[in-house]
Amino acid sequence: MENGRIAVPSNGNGGLNSTRSGHFGHCDVFTLVDVENGSIKNESVLPNQEHSEGGCMVPVNFLAGHKVDALIVGGIGRRPLEGFAQVGIDVYFDSVNPHVKTVVENLIANKLEKISLDQACGGGVDHH
Repeated sequence: MENGRIAVPSNGNGGLNSTRSGHFGHCDVFTLVDVENGSIKNESVLPNQEHSEGGCMVPVNFLAGHKVDALIVGGIGRRPLEGFAQVGIDVYFDSVNPHVKTVVENLIANKLEKISLDQACGGGVDHH
C-alpha cells in the first residue's frame, strides 16, 4: 500500500507498539495509520464502538466514516467482511504477527493477502 489509511483492531490503549486483537469486533480500540508514499506518516487511536444494536455493521460504518481504506484482521465474520466490501474497505488477513507495527509494515510491503469469504469465521470466540 503506497497511500491510504489502515485500521488495525488493537488491544489495550492501541498504537503502533500495541498488539493486534484476535478479532476485529471484540477489540479494545482501532489503531489508525496514515500511509503516504509507502511510509507511516501518522497514527491515531479510536475506541471500539458498542455494537449490540446495529450488529456487525456498526464498526463497519464507523471505520468507513473515518475514511479507512484497509483493515488488517486476525479473524472476522462473514457478515462484517461482506459489509466492508460494500463500503469499499479492503480486508487483509494476518493471524501470525501479533504486533500492530509489523502488520502495518507488511501491508505497506504488499506481504499480506486479502481475506476471502471462505476464510471468514462462523462466529464465536473459539474461532479466534
